[in-house]
Amino acid sequence: MGKEDNVFLERLARHHDELRWLYMELYDNDAMFAELGDNMRRFYLDRNKELKKSDARRASDQGWYKQNDMLGMMFYIDNFAGNMKGVESKLDYIGECNVNYIHLMPFLDTPEGRSDGGYAVSDFRRVQEKLGSMKDLDSLTAACHKKGINVCMDFVMNHTSEDHEWAKRARQGDGEYMSRYFFFDNPTIPQQYEKTVPQVFPTTAPGNFTWLPDANHYVMTSFYPYQWDLNYKNPRVFNEMMYNFLYLANRGIDIIRIDAVPYIWKELNTPCRNLKQVHTIVRMMRMISEIVCPGVLLLGEVVMEPEKVTPYFGTVEKPECHMLYNVTTMATTWHTVATRDVKLLKKQLDIVSALPKDYVFLNYLRCHDDIGWGLDYAALKMDGMEERAHKKYLNDYFQGYDGDSRSRGELYNADPVTGDARFCGTTASMCGVEKAGFEGDDDAMERAVQMDLMLHAYMFMQSGIPVLYSGDEIGQVNDYQYKEDPNKAADSRYIHRGPMNWKLAENIRDMDTVEGKMFQGLKKLETIRRTQKVFVSYADMWTVDTGDASVLCIGRYYDGEKVYGVFNFSEYDRTAWLGGVDKDTVDLISGVAVSLDAVNLPAYGYYYLKVK
Repeated sequence: MGKEDNVFLERLARHHDELRWLYMELYDNDAMFAELGDNMRRFYLDRNKELKKSDARRASDQGWYKQNDMLGMMFYIDNFAGNMKGVESKLDYIGECNVNYIHLMPFLDTPEGRSDGGYAVSDFRRVQEKLGSMKDLDSLTAACHKKGINVCMDFVMNHTSEDHEWAKRARQGDGEYMSRYFFFDNPTIPQQYEKTVPQVFPTTAPGNFTWLPDANHYVMTSFYPYQWDLNYKNPRVFNEMMYNFLYLANRGIDIIRIDAVPYIWKELNTPCRNLKQVHTIVRMMRMISEIVCPGVLLLGEVVMEPEKVTPYFGTVEKPECHMLYNVTTMATTWHTVATRDVKLLKKQLDIVSALPKDYVFLNYLRCHDDIGWGLDYAALKMDGMEERAHKKYLNDYFQGYDGDSRSRGELYNADPVTGDARFCGTTASMCGVEKAGFEGDDDAMERAVQMDLMLHAYMFMQSGIPVLYSGDEIGQVNDYQYKEDPNKAADSRYIHRGPMNWKLAENIRDMDTVEGKMFQGLKKLETIRRTQKVFVSYADMWTVDTGDASVLCIGRYYDGEKVYGVFNFSEYDRTAWLGGVDKDTVDLISGVAVSLDAVNLPAYGYYYLKVK
């Protein structure tokens, strides 16, 4: 055994007993645990020198991703630049956006027309042909690392495509592969599951099982009929998926986004959500990565309210995910836009700021997905807002039908029975850029751009890592061309997944254009965030009463420095009364001195006020 093995064995020794305990608790299978250990060593030895150097640096600076220079951007490879080589050619642009973390939306092999936007994986070790190859991925990640850019990808571990090799063999009746999914030859047990398991897509994909006439069996399909849920009660499934995980980590991936984490473990007579075994699996993943590739971060996709999200961080002694999405705050932000009332958002931010500072959230305004209105309806009810009526108002508002709205967009998965629906649209379209451009209204356009920038300024003020959705930096609007593609027409989420408009991106230095105003406005905010230490993710954060229902104030403090962010969510001029806090400040955006006794904000105005 050489020096290489010693590093691996040291890391293994730190985690071995707990890892074995948890594995045996789930599987009670010594042989499979031994196989897992052998393969972990193999993947460690296969990891290239540059990645091992990065692992060592990050192991000695475990807070590297909590700094104020972290800024993410997510995009589909084909929409952004055609293929992986194209993305590599755009790294200078990404750098100009001050982005040092890119989330490549799903790029692994999927069947055309049955891909769910890339989340129905047919081969975990093959790139979609139109996007490139694993060799191209190696080249892209290496090029990113040279420029100090981290790369994130999705790891879809709840299910596979029905075109995956395992699924094909299972469909042919091979018992070994059938046991990797949930197969039943009669409806009795599926019907029992349906009594307690909620539906993910009740209108477009009702139920949690699909009948396969050719196989004469039912198979569990929580999401779509072509996505078959994996059975993690089978240790072979866990082991093989961990080998896929490590294979992808060795391609130079820095952040692995675990898709649909709460669904991973299934148990009869339960909702099959957030079960304790899920946490066991995520904890084992964390330990496996700390042994083989400690520079890799785990990002959990948990689309639920904070009390159900935070357990996925684990504990200080037994951590699980490094980072989680701040989903509820995102939805509450758009509620605030539609109501011009910051009360619920203030409450939401207070909940987040009371959490341990070790917790790192990813904050965003828009992403590839729809907006589900998962708000605190108990709190809203106390103010006279009923859930069904309020959801209808929000969806009507953002379609442009109610509340003096300037937004444009479309509903997703609308259910006429429950009245429930989700919403789709780009940030710019939801802020009124699309409507103002269509109507040629210059004043409305100024207001829309101002609103868009205010929302980004507020998002940058939250604790954690801000993430842009590609195109938002130039105010890109909805793309309705998806309706002409038979593989996309039924899925309105493609309205905000349009291709990057590189022609418009040429205007980023022209302040007479929407693109220039958005890009340069964001650049100023990004520079402030990167140069002011109060923006580290572990700074103190709190909200301040402003005396105005439409004005939000967030305070941040770190190492003797204090900044107040003040944001007007109204289309009218407002005044924030902050005389009870610090006295004299300077606005970091304009350089103008501002007294906190009375802060006057124009429509959708915002300030970053640093205490002198």
